[in-house]
Amino acid sequence: MKTLVLNGPNLNRLGKREPAIYGSQTLADLADLCAKAGEELGLEVDFRQTNHEGELLGWLHEAADGEYPVVLNAAAWTHYSVAVGDACAQLTAPLIEVHLSNVHQREEFRHRSFVSAHAAGVIVGLGFDGYTAALRHIAALRAA
Repeated sequence: MKTLVLNGPNLNRLGKREPAIYGSQTLADLADLCAKAGEELGLEVDFRQTNHEGELLGWLHEAADGEYPVVLNAAAWTHYSVAVGDACAQLTAPLIEVHLSNVHQREEFRHRSFVSAHAAGVIVGLGFDGYTAALRHIAALRAA
């Protein structure tokens, strides 16, 4: 089952950006982890990252049209993009929202999500493990 793992702005800076919050591992490390987990779970993981909101919207539309499950870390767009929320509302396969840090322990503006209302689940604060947990959940749903 094709599964899109989509990442929003600044996640390309993992390993360099605020390592006290996001850790020292890189986006390439995360992509490798997701690919390996997907292979073990029988999922075809398509891992992507963009700093351009329109590109993320296009990927969400692709997922809606293809009925692909999505693991989404929309990063900052989570908290203020109605457009990302509207694109998530169009998904018919499961959507799992993921955040590396616990957004509820951070600035007040990060407590609001335009994605959560459309997600089958939300995982925050588990770092890279949140992605593998999301992929395991999608695989379990497929098996059910």
